[in-house]
Amino acid sequence: MTKVVQTAGRDALGTFAPQFAALNDDVLFGEVWSDDALSQKMRSILTVTTLVAKGMADASFEHHVITAKKNGVTRKEMAAILTHGAFYAGWPNAWAAFRVALKVYADDPQDLENPHAHGGIFGLGGPNDAYAQYFTGQSYLNPLTDPEKTQFAANVTFEPGCRNNWHIHHAEEGGGQILLVTDGEGWYQEWGQPARRLLPGNVVVIPANVKHWHGAAADHWMSHVAFEAPGTACANEWCEPVTDEEYAALS
Repeated sequence: MTKVVQTAGRDALGTFAPQFAALNDDVLFGEVWSDDALSQKMRSILTVTTLVAKGMADASFEHHVITAKKNGVTRKEMAAILTHGAFYAGWPNAWAAFRVALKVYADDPQDLENPHAHGGIFGLGGPNDAYAQYFTGQSYLNPLTDPEKTQFAANVTFEPGCRNNWHIHHAEEGGGQILLVTDGEGWYQEWGQPARRLLPGNVVVIPANVKHWHGAAADHWMSHVAFEAPGTACANEWCEPVTDEEYAALS
């Protein structure tokens, strides 16, 4: 469970309305927002949409737009959400919401420039410097397990156009890798096979000893969780990069 800690209720109303403050901080955020039945990103989208429908464009709405951005709602997605909502919540309500959204996303006009708006539900992590030589473009790594205690799993995020080199997960028995796509759009390709487009919810099972690569689409970030499958005599072999010509040929 992702625990959301909120103190705004007690900070503003703790002595005047302690029951309301407790419901706001402990129930609304401590329980409802912390329930993993929906992702934080989805809850932000629902909250923003509901507030637009009610004609709210005050400081609380700005707070929720800021939170939505932190939870991974991109500039492009926010614009689409408000445009869609305008037809159901009213044009003036959408205009008021856009004025707030423009302010919140002002320092991130293309959204492709802000890595912290990405990473999906598991978070961006830090620059993947240890493996940078095997990537074209910038990638980020957020380890999810301790490799000294269990099988390694990590959230890997690729900036637009970023991809790793062709590589092979060698193993005598078992081995290989599993990818769970959590955010954005990307590509996976095995040697001699057509590339497969990746979208959130896609699962890629990569057998041991199969040459392959994966990475983001040219105009999208992409995040996936990578699991190293258990096996014997496992070793990773890095091969040649995916050329710009090969990558540009993907449709």
